[in-house]
Amino acid sequence: MSLALYGHPFSAYTQKVLIALYENGTSFEFRCLGPDFPQHSAEWQRRWPVRKFPLLVDGERNIAESSIIIEYLQLAHPGPVRLLPADPTAALDVRFLDRFFDLHVMRPGQRAVDGALTGDPVRRAEGLAFATKKLEIAYAWLEKQLAGRTWAAGEEFTLADCAASPSLFYADWICRIPETFSVLRAYRARLLARPSFARAVEEARPFRPLFPLGAPERD
Repeated sequence: MSLALYGHPFSAYTQKVLIALYENGTSFEFRCLGPDFPQHSAEWQRRWPVRKFPLLVDGERNIAESSIIIEYLQLAHPGPVRLLPADPTAALDVRFLDRFFDLHVMRPGQRAVDGALTGDPVRRAEGLAFATKKLEIAYAWLEKQLAGRTWAAGEEFTLADCAASPSLFYADWICRIPETFSVLRAYRARLLARPSFARAVEEARPFRPLFPLGAPERD
């Protein structure tokens, strides 16, 4: 059985894994989840009752959580792009940055999205306020951290950049990266120009009306 990935093109964590797959030209079947694709839901729920995506299926093995999936791909289906360095200390730095983007950029943004999805104006405002406060802190840290670097951890594209791509993509829709943060804005632009992420962005474009805060007319 070939690799299969359950997820949705507009999902940030699905995009994170898609970037890793596209970077290495890994062959896989994409099984889209959603009301328009009921044929995939039952098998996905059977394999992962937690009902979170993405989920990678390799034969009878089910691998959940985006970071773990990418690490698994490097172990079981390696390609020309090594997304985790061989050096343990360098790999630890990459894992830290991966966690930073997931926990301190993506998660606050998700809080704003969740607030908007309730349809309650108060909860929408609260979510946006929380996200803005947290993202401003994250942006300031990243502006210093990324100085002199091409990619998140240095000159090589890694797991950290797979996480950064959708994190910063959506975060900037929620709380615009200030013009004064030229390093961070340039990094986001490089991510958008990376073929693997550019492909994921294009595949998700038809779903932009789903963004509950309103997708901007850019990117």
